[in-house]
Amino acid sequence: MSTAPLSAPAKLGRLWRTVRWLKLRQLTGRVSMKLRRPRVDLRSAPPRRAAQQAWVTPPARRPSLLGPTRMRFLAEEHDLDECGWDDPQRPLLWRYNQHYFDDLLAQGSAQRLTWHQALMARWLHDNPPARGTAWAPYPTSLRIVNWVKWWQGGAQAEPACLHSLAVQARWLSQRLEWHLLGNHLFANAKALLFAGLFFSGPEAQRWSTAGRHILQRELEEQILADGAQFERSPMYQALALEDVLDLINLIQSQAPPDHAARQLEPRLRHHARAMLHWLRCLMHPAGSLARFNDCAEGIAPNHAALEAYARALGVAARFAPKDEVTHLQPSGYVRVARGAALALLDLAPVGPDYLPGHAHADSLSFELSLHGQELIVNRGTSVYGDSARRWLERGTAAHSTVMLGAHNSSEVWSGFRVGRRARVTAAVLDGWSVSASHDGYRHLSGAPVHQRNWQFEAQALTVQDRVQPAGDELARARFHLAPGLTLRQDNAQSWLVEAAGQVRARVSVEHGQASSEDWLHAVAFGSLVPAQTLVVQLQEGRSSTRWSWNA
Repeated sequence: MSTAPLSAPAKLGRLWRTVRWLKLRQLTGRVSMKLRRPRVDLRSAPPRRAAQQAWVTPPARRPSLLGPTRMRFLAEEHDLDECGWDDPQRPLLWRYNQHYFDDLLAQGSAQRLTWHQALMARWLHDNPPARGTAWAPYPTSLRIVNWVKWWQGGAQAEPACLHSLAVQARWLSQRLEWHLLGNHLFANAKALLFAGLFFSGPEAQRWSTAGRHILQRELEEQILADGAQFERSPMYQALALEDVLDLINLIQSQAPPDHAARQLEPRLRHHARAMLHWLRCLMHPAGSLARFNDCAEGIAPNHAALEAYARALGVAARFAPKDEVTHLQPSGYVRVARGAALALLDLAPVGPDYLPGHAHADSLSFELSLHGQELIVNRGTSVYGDSARRWLERGTAAHSTVMLGAHNSSEVWSGFRVGRRARVTAAVLDGWSVSASHDGYRHLSGAPVHQRNWQFEAQALTVQDRVQPAGDELARARFHLAPGLTLRQDNAQSWLVEAAGQVRARVSVEHGQASSEDWLHAVAFGSLVPAQTLVVQLQEGRSSTRWSWNA
């Protein structure tokens, strides 16, 4: 990517290319969020609603509370006594995590009961209503849900915490994230429904009605026909699936038979089945998620845990087929399973036009597993915020696709912004051949188009790239190898991919000039490991690379 500073006109142009896609509701919501400051309502909490049937235990995450005040989030560990609840030296996402209370539901949480009780009491004392990061709408939403889920699972609810939960729900109901929409607004609505069904009475009814109306609309907007969450990140897909399953759990546990929330359950179950199938399709055989857009392991519950949760709630979906080309056309991905190989291809748009914040410039990238182990990957996500690493990880060079010069295929910038967007066109699936092109470089001289073809055989994959017109920009195709794999040049046009001295694949560069690069691969947030990349420079605007393996 280009790191040269932009002129004022260039910055203005980029800003226009970014904001022109926003919805009017986002613009008015941003003004309202800045100017409107609702009153804190400290009235007593409504009465608690009686349960209708047993609560199903949700998936448990890894522990994040390592001691009474010792917290670990995003591979970064600090003590509450040293950093407090809102330390400006800590990244915003880290501070958000402090206020989620995920550890209430983490593995082995029962053994940390006294820590949790003390931490909740301290949170109440240190975070008065409407002050600081604690009361931002998103962490407030996740905290409401986690507290309710904890109590639904049998934990004792202290009167002060019940009162705080009601105060939080009242505050949230007036601070909905209309300026962001997407998964943030969905989380807000989920929290209102959780509070509305946990409590009873007229006020609780208003919360549940508001949450239900938003969810009804957002389910149809955010879940595509093939089951994909519309931001097209497998990580956020898993989180959204957990949300939908949680809502099913809540409704069947708490909603009386005549409650309006019962109307949501059939749609939630329909979407959950489709979402589960899509997630299965975008997974590697070993269980890791395809790294398209913002995606990292360890944030969402793993696939096995979500499968078990779905089964316990009576949600079943068909498995992704073997030895078949599966086109997830509404979201734009293709899954190819043939013999020992599984390939996941990105023919998707960057995301919803008005909400591309988690998008990467990864058009026509792909990932490949052989014999159940990852071979070709994208480099993943290790950080949010606005930093050089964040820009790199969102850029085209960090993905297994073609980059022209220092230009990204989509104009990703800042932490969560996208200006100019690549459009994938001419997608053709013909037997074991998949072809597509994108126009993300159309602003360059000659308006070049990147075309890519994947041709699958029983024990080989040929990837052909073409940039037309070729122009003056240096075009490179990168094939990022999974960590633990190494490249060894066999001859001028042939390379071996090895793991622990064993050959995993052979690469024949049939057209183009190949070399290797060292990279850092994002295993998870805050975790980078060394890895290698095969780089193929296009010649006369084209390259052809054949990957072969044993049966």
